[in-house]
Amino acid sequence: MLQEVLKKHQSKFRPVVPLLSEHESLLVMDFTANNTTLTKAILQDINKFSRYIQSTLESAGCRLGIGGYAEHRTIYAVSPHFDAGDEPRRLHLGTDIWGEAGTEIFTPLNGHVHSFRFNDHFGDYGATIILQHHLDGHSFYTLYGHLSISNLQGLYEHMPVKAGELLANFGTPAENGGWPPHLHFQIIEDMQGMRGDYPGVCKYSEKEKYLRNCPDPELILQLNQYTH
Repeated sequence: MLQEVLKKHQSKFRPVVPLLSEHESLLVMDFTANNTTLTKAILQDINKFSRYIQSTLESAGCRLGIGGYAEHRTIYAVSPHFDAGDEPRRLHLGTDIWGEAGTEIFTPLNGHVHSFRFNDHFGDYGATIILQHHLDGHSFYTLYGHLSISNLQGLYEHMPVKAGELLANFGTPAENGGWPPHLHFQIIEDMQGMRGDYPGVCKYSEKEKYLRNCPDPELILQLNQYTH
């Protein structure tokens, strides 16, 4: 199984968003209904939402926030992007790392560019890069969403990337789908024929299928040990 392969190679993975030191702490961010401080008025105003993220991190004395895998999020109700069909999409399939626009993102392991796209809809990924990797006979993908549009310049499919190489930066709301600056990082086993995009949020009724295809990003990130 892919999870076992990733666990086996964990010591070789390079940081996706490096910490300033081994003593740096990350704040666990909650975007479920349990977080009553995150009101509809905040979510519907990108400036207020961005200030909320910034002030929450500053109050905790943290540069970065993290969280979100398999989280049932109410925040997606603000965008029709997640409400097509008879059942809304609310279950988050990746891990988000929140911080300042421009924060650097690095490649965790060798691979190549599978695809990329500017998913320019409100609430979408904005600038997106998907890499393909091979380990012990297993092929899988890592998705990087909400990037700077400039990160797509010069890319081409099958372009090789090396572990530890600077890949991208956190984008601004104008280029990242209308979100406060952050990285959406997701592991995908089967792209199911898609290019430049893959669901980062699914219907709750499809939870098992999607979580099976998108294992916990912590297998690569290894950041939970730094959270509080």
